[in-house]
Amino acid sequence: MKKTVVYTMTFLFSALCVMCSAGTAETGDSTDVAEVKAAVTMEDTVGIGTPNVKEKCFIVVSKKDMKLTVYEASKKDTVMIARFDCCLGKNFGDKQKRGDMCTPEASIQKPFRIEKIENSSWWTHDFGDGRGSIKAYGNWFMRLSSPFTGIGIHGSTNNENSVPGRFSEGCIRLRDADIDSLKQNYAFLGMKVIIKGEEEGKLSFEN
Repeated sequence: MKKTVVYTMTFLFSALCVMCSAGTAETGDSTDVAEVKAAVTMEDTVGIGTPNVKEKCFIVVSKKDMKLTVYEASKKDTVMIARFDCCLGKNFGDKQKRGDMCTPEASIQKPFRIEKIENSSWWTHDFGDGRGSIKAYGNWFMRLSSPFTGIGIHGSTNNENSVPGRFSEGCIRLRDADIDSLKQNYAFLGMKVIIKGEEEGKLSFEN
């Protein structure tokens, strides 16, 4: 009887040790998973849980000034927190059809929104200027909810001298370093984007 009790206690102690070891392994695994998730967030397309997202921010693009400005709306005021030079469509006016080389406009009442943030570091484009198909979009393409497909805010790889200017096919180009800054610090899915026409004046909150 005594031997049975001793054997039982020994077995229970061994089982407890195994459980403790398993618990430690699970903690280690979850740490590894967290690291993997962090890596995916940094490298992939997205809008997945970016820590620097500022959900009170919105963008105003001025065709007249060739500037993209980030504002933050607060209870008391609307404050400018970042401004970047930009390159817009070759032709003036609001976009009417695909291929007209105009940048579409969006009012404060009906702004576009960023509907997708894509890793465009490997994308290429042929501008028909003899250079062939080359990288052209920087690291990020922020696709807008425009009625015209393919319109977005992106970098200017191999075309940085075009910023600021009127050389794009309709998209809004920033310098590569600036599209990185916009993505890291301000942009998020659903962010409002206002695009003012060439003749449009300042909005009430603009300095």
